[in-house]
Order: sequence, then structure tokens, then C-alpha cells
Amino acid sequence: METEHKIMSIRIIASAVLLGLSYIPSFTVEIHIALCIAAYLLIGADIVYKAVRNLRYGRIFDENFLMTIATVGAFIIGEYPEAVAVMMFYQIGELFSDIAVARSKASISALIDIRPDYANIETDGILCKVSPEDVPAGSIIVIKPGEKVPLDGTILSGNSTLDTAALTGESLPREVSKGDAIISGSMNLTGLLRIRTSGTYGESTVAKILDLVQNADTGKAQSEKFITRFARYYTPIVVAVAALLALVPPMIIGGEWILWLNRALIFLVISCPCALVVSIPLTFFAGIGGASRKGILVKGSNYLEMLARIRMVALDKTGTLTRGDFSVTAVHPEMLSEQELIELAALAESYSDHPVSASLRNACAKPLDKARVSNVENIAGEGISATVDNRMVYAGNEKLMQRAGVTSKPCEKSGTIVHIAVDGVYRGHIVVSDSIKPQSADAIARMKAGGVKKTVMLTGDHRCVAAEVAQIVNIDEFHAELLPTDKVKIVEELRKEHPEYTIAFIGDGINDAPVLKLADVGIAMGLAGSDAAMEASDVILMNDNLMAVADGMSVARNTLKIVMQNIFFAIGVKFIMLLLGALGVANMWEAVFADVGVTVLAILNAMRAMHVKTK
Repeated sequence: METEHKIMSIRIIASAVLLGLSYIPSFTVEIHIALCIAAYLLIGADIVYKAVRNLRYGRIFDENFLMTIATVGAFIIGEYPEAVAVMMFYQIGELFSDIAVARSKASISALIDIRPDYANIETDGILCKVSPEDVPAGSIIVIKPGEKVPLDGTILSGNSTLDTAALTGESLPREVSKGDAIISGSMNLTGLLRIRTSGTYGESTVAKILDLVQNADTGKAQSEKFITRFARYYTPIVVAVAALLALVPPMIIGGEWILWLNRALIFLVISCPCALVVSIPLTFFAGIGGASRKGILVKGSNYLEMLARIRMVALDKTGTLTRGDFSVTAVHPEMLSEQELIELAALAESYSDHPVSASLRNACAKPLDKARVSNVENIAGEGISATVDNRMVYAGNEKLMQRAGVTSKPCEKSGTIVHIAVDGVYRGHIVVSDSIKPQSADAIARMKAGGVKKTVMLTGDHRCVAAEVAQIVNIDEFHAELLPTDKVKIVEELRKEHPEYTIAFIGDGINDAPVLKLADVGIAMGLAGSDAAMEASDVILMNDNLMAVADGMSVARNTLKIVMQNIFFAIGVKFIMLLLGALGVANMWEAVFADVGVTVLAILNAMRAMHVKTK
């Protein structure tokens, strides 16, 4: 790209020199014309070529056609220096536009410059630098301080802090230690880490993010489609008007043909819609870049536009509104201490991988001796029975208590209730709950302040748990005890009830993939979310912070605002200059300066989309 800019700069300078030489008084008219033609071909041959080439493919009315017909017409009427100057200033404007676009793309790419250059693979105690693409899944790699994490994996040894700002937008470093899962693209700041990779580079977080960003502009927004439609009708209209301007006035009111032809040519130069064609896509690209700075990956400008138009938000509970990590929130023992009850439950559940079982083991203050446990039986839909210290222990729901022949006691606390019976005697229950994310309530409030008219929570959890969460975070409506297919049906019903609303769905699990695909805007959690959910989504929150949805909506609204500013500004100035050109007030030079100036101002305004302040 830089080479192309240098070549164009040389062409502009050389053309200007030739044009200047043409004014040497000692040169004949023939030499003057020849120098002008040489200067014109040097600076404008590619434009003329593009115009001719496009004619072959039926693409007649574009900026290349307009500039060619205007400058060739200037040659025909004997305005040789003007023809060269018009093409020269047009190319200068295009050069400035290209440089601005290139710089904006470079700055956006720099925001997510997270591609690792190498990986330190460990084989028989020896480190070798290899390409991340060549590291097999399950390999052991070493990440030194100051190096990027090349692949996703789990820490085998070491403690450190990771800079995840490029991924999540979070400025505070993340503390990690043995057993923690880490994602590629992070920067290792302090300690040496040994990790076992969980997949190949192509399956890694950094590879997926880079792919999303590189293909982020594949979907066009309605505003971009409007510009395409506008240009399709606008350009032939102005060409027709220019033709009428050149022919009708001299025939009706009289006057010199050359005068009106010159006005028609000026009219054509002014009509070139460069500002719109360049600035609108650039604005959306800048908006996508601004969102990525905040840890929000948008897969296309059409989805960025939809973010600004969201009026209804449906969302999952577990992992979205809540942390998704269960913990013991209450212990109600019968004839036992709280610690004794927790220890019995933890031992009974010691062989289970269920999240509830894990929370019981985490709540036990002392190490568990699995040798004390035998005859473990997992009873589907009810719980676990096991022999602990030669005592028959049942840990599960009310159905399991009935199986054990005991009567359970109700609990007013919300959450998953684990009842405990020992040798046919009820010994109490433990409440395990999923805690609400601290920012959930504020995020819902900000969404509503940003234009969301209705919020709906869809969850497979119990109704009483869903009701409590909905009340705390101020959700307007909730549906509980749902299967994945039920979520799809409800979103379809919501769409029928409110066809005027743009509906977003926010989720993280593999079970959310169908409804993420169905919604107008599917928003997935990037850190905790499943691959299926991220694949089905249109927007990915890399920091798993629900507040980022409100931030994304702010970025999107600001982007659309800038788009509309550029549209009205460019079209308004364009029509004023067209009128002045038709009346003979604006000359060819002023026409070019106006076109280039509007384009540059529109580009500068577009770049503001990268820097949106959010609460």
C-alpha cells in the first residue's frame, strides 16, 4: 500500500512539473498542448482505463466515468490546463482518502494485534521455537514473561499475571496459577508458565478473533446499501442533467455553446459522490474497531447497525446474568453441626463431576478421604447414595428422600436444595446457588436507558430461582424450566407479538446456539461461552461482562449518528455546489476543491467512530 502511495505521489509531482513547463512563453502552442496531453496521460490514464473497462461490464455511471467525460470534454473545448488540473486534484483527493483509510485500518488492526509469532514447545526438557500452527493439541509449551500466549491451554506450573486488554478490553491484569485455563492472545507479564495446549492454533481463541475481525465487513449495513442504491440512480440522473444543461439553454435562450458545455462539465465534476462512497463504509469499519477496543467483536456492519436498533433483549440466566459457578449459600442441619453435614454430603458426592457436587466439596474445610466412601450409586434425576464410614448416606432432592424413606423439610431459600439422610434419618439440607454477577442489574438498567423496551429471561432453572434473579436485576418477564427448543419457540412468539422490535438474545451455552441464530442479533459470551454459541452469534463479548452490551449499543448508535451526519453533509454540500456550477458561479477548479474538501472532512468525521466514550 505504501509503495502505491509513493508511486501516485511521484505521478502527481511529475504531472505538475509537465503542466508548469507548458506555460514557458517560448514554447509554441503545439508544444503547450503536447505537454498538457503528456501530463494528463501521466496522471489520469488509469482513470480513463477504468472508465473504459467498466463500460465493457455495463458499469457506466461511476466516478471514473464522470472524471473522464469531464476532462476529455475540457480538452475538446480547448481548456487543456484545466483538464489536467481537474484530474490532478482528483487524484490528490483520492490519494489523501486512500492514506486515511489505510491509516484507519492499520490503527484498528493494531488494536487487536494479538497474533503470536511463535510458541516455545517443550520436548524432553528442551525448548524449541516453532510456529503456533505447528503445535499439536496436548503439547506442553512454555510462556516467558513478555511473551504472548500462543494457544489456549491449562497451566501445569507457574504463577503470573496476564494482560487481556486486547481480548477483553479489561485494563486490570488477570492473576493466574496452576490449574487455570488461559486463552491465546493474552500477554504474559510476570512469571514463567508451563501450559498444556487444549487444541490446535486453528481452534484457538486468537485465531477465531482474527478471523472475525478480518471478515467483519462482509455484511453490509442498510446505510451502506442505501449509498449503493443512491449512486445507482443519482449518477445517471446527474449525467442526464449535465447533457440537458449543455444542450437545452443554448437552444431555448441562446448563448454560446462553449459556455454551457463548460458548465455541464463542471456540473459533472461536482457530481462525483466520492465523499459518500468512501466515508460510509469507513465509518462502519471505524465503529467495529471502536467496539473491538472494548472487547466487543462484531461480525459485520449490518450487525453493528442492528445493535443500535435493539428494542427487546432476551437472555439466558446461568453464565450470563449469573456467574455460572455454584457455591454453598446456606446450611440447615438436623442434630449435626454445619461442618459435619457438609462433610457427609461432600464425601457422598466425592466421585461426581456435577457442578453442585463440586461446590459441596469446595465448601468442605478439610481434605476428603475417598477411602471412607464405597458403594456409590448415581440415581438419575434424584441424587447419589453411598456408604460413608459404614453409614448409608443419601444426598439429593425430595424424590431421593422418599426413596430413602424419610420426610424432607421445606426450605425458603432459593437455589438447588440438597437433602441429606443418614441410615434412614433426615439430617438436614444444604442450599447451593449460582451467584448473580455484580454488574447484571446495572447492565439491564443501561440497556433500558439506551432504548430497550423489554427484557426477557429464558432459563432451564427452577421457577422460584428464576423469579428471584429476575426481581433482583429488574427483568420485565421471565420463563423458567425451559428446554433449548422451548427458548426458540418463545423467541418466535416474542417476534410475532412485537414485529416492530429488533430482538437480541444473549447466551453462552451450546444449548443457546439455536436461539442465538434465530434472534435478529445473537450475542455470545466469549470467555465462558461454548464454541457453538460463538459460531452461531453475531456479536461476541470477550470480557463476559453484560455491561459490554450497553457499551456496544452506545458505539453502534454513535456510528449511525456519524453515518447520517456524513450523508446529509455530503449530499447537502453536493447539491449546493451543483446549483452553483449550473448557474456558472463555480468554475472547474472550485468544483474539484469542493469535492476533495467534502471527502476529507467526511473521512475525518468517520474516524470519530473509533473513539466513543461509554459510562
